[in-house]
Amino acid sequence: MECVWNYGNRAFNRALPRHLPDSLIVNGKAQFDSWSYGFRTCSRRWLNVPAKNKQLYITTPIFYVNDKPHIGHLHSALVADCLKRFFELRGHKIQQAAAKAKKSTQVFCDEASQRFRDLFDAANIQYTTFIRTTEKRHEEAVCFFWQRLVENGFIYKGIHEGWYSISDEAFYTGSEVSDVTDSKSGESYKIASETGKRVEWTREENYKFRLSDFRERLLHWLDTESNVVVPRNRYNEVKSWIQTGLSDLSVSRSRSRLNWGIRVPDDPEQTIYVWLDALINYLTVTGYPWPDNSVSDADYGWPPHVHIIGKDISRFHAVYWPAFLMAANLPLPRQIFAHSHWTMNKMKMSKSLGNVIDPLQAMDKYGVDAVRYYLIRDGGVADDGGNASKTLNPKLLVPQTPSINSSNSDDLALQEKLQSLPDIVAELYQRLNLNKGLAAIFDTLAEANRHFTIYEPWKLVNDPSQQDRLNTSLFYAAESARIAGILLQPVMPAKMSQLLSKLGVKPNERTWEHAKFAHGWPADANTPRTLGKESNVIFPKLY
Repeated sequence: MECVWNYGNRAFNRALPRHLPDSLIVNGKAQFDSWSYGFRTCSRRWLNVPAKNKQLYITTPIFYVNDKPHIGHLHSALVADCLKRFFELRGHKIQQAAAKAKKSTQVFCDEASQRFRDLFDAANIQYTTFIRTTEKRHEEAVCFFWQRLVENGFIYKGIHEGWYSISDEAFYTGSEVSDVTDSKSGESYKIASETGKRVEWTREENYKFRLSDFRERLLHWLDTESNVVVPRNRYNEVKSWIQTGLSDLSVSRSRSRLNWGIRVPDDPEQTIYVWLDALINYLTVTGYPWPDNSVSDADYGWPPHVHIIGKDISRFHAVYWPAFLMAANLPLPRQIFAHSHWTMNKMKMSKSLGNVIDPLQAMDKYGVDAVRYYLIRDGGVADDGGNASKTLNPKLLVPQTPSINSSNSDDLALQEKLQSLPDIVAELYQRLNLNKGLAAIFDTLAEANRHFTIYEPWKLVNDPSQQDRLNTSLFYAAESARIAGILLQPVMPAKMSQLLSKLGVKPNERTWEHAKFAHGWPADANTPRTLGKESNVIFPKLY
């Protein structure tokens, strides 16, 4: 398998946008990654990973700030954060944008936006750029993009009519709405089948985008990039939408009805449609419009490595957005990952239903890393961490001369799992199967726990004849904890930092490369590994 990111070998230090932090400015030429599974042996291409010294651009969904953030918002941002941390451990440079779209008044949005910032900070989400669509740089990017669509002949003014949802800010065709009857009042009305929001028949003059011109190009894109939309059921859904037929899309609203938003250039009576405006913020954070047209898009970190979104905005990201980019002659995102919703009693969380879980309260009660782990495991939290606390006992945690070339079948079984684990987890993380990556780690830890329980090293401490067995058992226990601690850092960064410190692992020895079995042994076998002054319990009991 080969890397399809067409970056070539050009220097990457030219004309980078001024607003990017210094840590994202990379000098030197591209060198293809040395780890093989990412380019040659992986059987399914989910993420196309560029060279390590090229930027990876990861985005969160475009959140509407019309209410407090809930657990679903945190889940989306957390997936992006885990992916970011994973690639950083692999040696990549990351540009991550947490994108926020605006509704209602400026003051309301200022307060709501701050709640998202507070949530991300509390959850230890390491975003690089937090953009709001009210920023001046974004308005400039939107107006420039609009003009490109006009110049390329894809925007025209006409009469638009259809079923319009005020809350969705979207028009729907007759096949996309359903009839419902209010059980209390008996009133009958129509709703958007996809979102459940009420719609009204609307007819108005506005600007339209020639979406119908892109049916074949979009289908060709999906056919040639079969993993560009994941998971597979989302891909099939997107393809079905396009195959059914695409109508031209209304991309503006009358200013008299929608005065919140960016005005259409040269027509102050029209406001640019929110889902054209908002999507462009993915470009805005790269410095778009780029000042030097002779420099390729890749020099600014474009296109995105992965858009992480909720499934309810798949149409906007996997149909409208690619068509907009095609019309502007810009490269398309490498991948769109549309995850499912968090539900309560099988219903999507929403303020109107009163079934929203406050993530700040959950983290305050259970701890930040416990909630991070729970969300990534899709609701599964380990009840017991095995016997790891025994391996952190000062009497046991000093395997001075371990035998790492054991012929013991139990040792070899665990060793085989530890040796293969980093590559297995890396492939799963890279394919956005974060929960399966965690499952692989804890499967190996279960084997380590079985190994530890069989030999009961705490009973061997005072038996000189069992010193070799004691040291070997302790080595495998400590090595299992060390490797797992490194691989779990993207999901539980604070707790794994605590664990690795207790194991005596230096801060500069915690990258993916250091997760190799027996790394540092036996050269560092005589280096004392002592515990800190803190409690040995990594996850204390709640009650």
